[in-house]
Amino acid sequence: MKIKLMADSTCDLSQDVLNRYNICLAPLVVSIEGKEYRDRIDISNDEFYKNLMTFKTYPTTSMPSPESYIACIQGAIEQGYEKILCICMSSGTSGSYQGALLAKELFYEQNPESNIQFEVIDSVSMSHGSGWLIMKCAMLIENGYTFEELIEYCETIKYRIKHFLSVDDLDSLIRSGRLSNASGVIGKLLNVKPIMSMKNTKGAVAAKKRGIKQVYNYYIQEFLNRVDYEQTNFVIVGYTSDINKAENLKALLLEAGFKGDIYIMQMGVAVGTHVGLGGLSMFFVEKPHEDFKQHMKDKILKYIHS
Repeated sequence: MKIKLMADSTCDLSQDVLNRYNICLAPLVVSIEGKEYRDRIDISNDEFYKNLMTFKTYPTTSMPSPESYIACIQGAIEQGYEKILCICMSSGTSGSYQGALLAKELFYEQNPESNIQFEVIDSVSMSHGSGWLIMKCAMLIENGYTFEELIEYCETIKYRIKHFLSVDDLDSLIRSGRLSNASGVIGKLLNVKPIMSMKNTKGAVAAKKRGIKQVYNYYIQEFLNRVDYEQTNFVIVGYTSDINKAENLKALLLEAGFKGDIYIMQMGVAVGTHVGLGGLSMFFVEKPHEDFKQHMKDKILKYIHS
């Protein structure tokens, strides 16, 4: 039975990937100087980054409407799907996951006799982190995974999808509350680039490096120390406004001996609002760590006592 994948637009997957796997997106809404734009529909990435520093007031974002999720569900039904898996940005950083749950509730209220299976996954990831999980699910579907196996895979592996994100534009992180004003001022004076990762479903500073060369070195060393080669058959390298940084990082990963595919993809308008210019990211699956081991222990205990 066919399985449909859907997500919110912060997954930042390329249009080629969306088309290849027939993935439907519910767009976040970006407010720019009093006007609202649907991410990936009403404004292009390049247009946004080109004009970002000229806006008189800084853009803000809001979660997709429940109606946009329901539109994806209805479209999937029309295409003959009976099972739909929706993978959302981390509930710790966005309301997208809650919006999808509300859409699920509304759909079944409006269609009480429906036999559609619709499940929502909190990816506990940002940007191409959820994108990595969606792409992996698409590949697993091609390999014959069932709906239930996909859900179990997502709930298990999502805690091991490793994020690294560095930025040039510290002002964007300050405005979004992801970096304090004091740290931002010091960072600008010293040319320090904060490197963000995920911790307990939210973004957190993992390291601070001076200059892009130190950022590259940190990324490569962390990748080599952490990567689970069995699970990581591909890596996603993300960028906001400077694709050359992404191409350089890809070359370094290949030089370091990675044999899988490396996809370079641009971060979209909704994510770029918080990241700003010069953003560079990397996503892969890391080896099991203490947080993951505790999560699995909790799952086993929950199952035993259920």
